[in-house]
Amino acid sequence: MTAAAPLNAASYAARINFVVELAERLHAYGTTAQRLEGAVSAVAHALRLECQPWSNPTGLILTFSDPLRRPGESDITRVIRLPPGENDLYRLAETDRIAEDVMAGRLDLAEAHAQMSALDRPPSRRFRAMQVLAYGLAAVGIAGVLRLPWLDIGVAGINGLLIGLLVQAAELRPPFKEAQEAIAALFAAGITLLVADFVGPLNQNTVIIASLIVLLPGMALTNAMNELTSQHLVSGTARFAGAVTTVLKLTVGVAIALYVAALLGVDPQVRASRPQPLWVEWAALALASFAFAVLFRAHRRDYPKVMAAAAAGYLISRFGGQALGNPAGIFLAALVLTAAGNAYARWRHRPGAILRVPGIIMLVPGSVSLRGLLVLVQEQDVGAGQSALLAVLNILLALIAGLLFGNLLLPPRRNL
Repeated sequence: MTAAAPLNAASYAARINFVVELAERLHAYGTTAQRLEGAVSAVAHALRLECQPWSNPTGLILTFSDPLRRPGESDITRVIRLPPGENDLYRLAETDRIAEDVMAGRLDLAEAHAQMSALDRPPSRRFRAMQVLAYGLAAVGIAGVLRLPWLDIGVAGINGLLIGLLVQAAELRPPFKEAQEAIAALFAAGITLLVADFVGPLNQNTVIIASLIVLLPGMALTNAMNELTSQHLVSGTARFAGAVTTVLKLTVGVAIALYVAALLGVDPQVRASRPQPLWVEWAALALASFAFAVLFRAHRRDYPKVMAAAAAGYLISRFGGQALGNPAGIFLAALVLTAAGNAYARWRHRPGAILRVPGIIMLVPGSVSLRGLLVLVQEQDVGAGQSALLAVLNILLALIAGLLFGNLLLPPRRNL
């Protein structure tokens, strides 16, 4: 194996291109603004560049200069328009490894670029099939965790599989992607209403929410508040607006299904029933944790860690909530998982997101926000949805407090 060329042998343009590609990839893999900007600044400093990064959910602005030249002689600004990123733990970990190898001198920029380009291979049919299956398993898992009846769990699973197929279709047809949340909600609500009328009664809103669980923007809401508290005001505001828009699109889809069902005379039978024994909840939690490991695109060797983090977040919040109250349970879970992610990043030299992101996915307030809007639309009464919307605020406050104090308990040494 040949030794890597020293960084000072790389041209000014090559160093800039590497930092730009790194920033684009971190953005694409769902990195929040403060962590992306910190990582980019650290790499730029190691490459002897002065860089002023600015990140928002739909783009990047990167300004570079050469500290060895007079001010103004080498200034370069890149303005990059990007779609919102999605969590991809495997590619995030690989990109982090490549950046670390470059800073340590184990890789030259050409080889680093080649390794990052290798991450762009198109998804295989098996990968797409696993993603569709994971949508169904996540819906089944969440319905099982809520101890819904078997009919409810089955309907949620079928809806989840159909939503997974819709998402894959949207990936191949970009114009369809803008409306995918509304269409998915329309299908999920429509099937739920038909089953509740012609087959048997269902926990209507809960089944719909379990079906749509993967599309709910709870993680985006949490990241938005995290960015706002770290003074990344533009990025946090934009991400918050995007999350609210997603919830509104989901609500629109459900509202259309309810309206059409009323026109057609569909009369769904609604019940409130949670009859399952405890073992169903435990099995469903394992199933949901596996589904999130697939959906977050973790490497197979990281599945046990991702599943353990997802299950731990739920269990800490549940038992902590029983002992101290629901907000305190969520705060405790967020604090423990944030500190655990920082510890993992510090001692294993890998992104703490591998534990942090799945650890808080079961805590995020997306389902509560959608439930509040559904009640608001169905009852046409502002007061009817206030309690659910207030619960969203309580969950967000508990989550943000947990994230902040988790970072204080064990400060991160790495940005990712």
